[in-house]
Amino acid sequence: MQPVEYAQDGPVARIHLNRPERLNAVDVDLTRELASALARAAGDGARAVVLAGRGRAFCAGHDLKADPLVETPLQTRARLEEIQDVTRLVRRFPGPVVAAVHGYALGAGCEFALACDVVVASEDAVFGFPEVSVGLSVTGGISRLLPVLVGWARAKELLLLGERVGGTDAAAMGLVSRAVPAGTHEDVALELAGRMAQRPALALSLAKQVLDGGLDGTLEEAMGREVEHALLTSLSGEGDAPREGFGRG
Repeated sequence: MQPVEYAQDGPVARIHLNRPERLNAVDVDLTRELASALARAAGDGARAVVLAGRGRAFCAGHDLKADPLVETPLQTRARLEEIQDVTRLVRRFPGPVVAAVHGYALGAGCEFALACDVVVASEDAVFGFPEVSVGLSVTGGISRLLPVLVGWARAKELLLLGERVGGTDAAAMGLVSRAVPAGTHEDVALELAGRMAQRPALALSLAKQVLDGGLDGTLEEAMGREVEHALLTSLSGEGDAPREGFGRG
């Protein structure tokens, strides 16, 4: 059984973590297959991606029941870089990547979800960072992303205490985009991804880039990037798209 499934439905690629018997726990093969699927979606010209999990959970984190890896420090670094590559590939993907989360999203699983542009969580989802409690460290850019999402003080509590947060509370604190009734998370994610995929492609991609770029630079750099993007969209012809969205009421 493949640890990651890939399919494309029109402009939207669907990626499923597929180790349901282990709650989609992360191992080397799953990480590599996930990175390969994200790269394939870009190569296939998908306009948006939905990332979800098979079975009872999105992803329960690293597979702590697997036999310990025997690695040199260089091999450990290479494996960790492969985990980081998931975040890099999500950010490099031209369109939105929407996570559809149910059940557990813990550790690396939570990191995979929060790397995405939009996170739709089932109300029964459970998010958490247990790394400190088991003597590990976070990856996937979470040290930068988490404080931006929930604030410095809450981020420290989540990491240092390893507290678990339900889907409804995760939405209330801004950890995820929205919480939806159990069992509807993937349908809602697909609907959102489909709507986004219908937006003018260049404007959509630049909107994602300008927000992501804001994480990496100063306000002046962000404003300069906004001007560049405004010039690009003004010259692209996409400005002829319907403008009902600017109407009042």
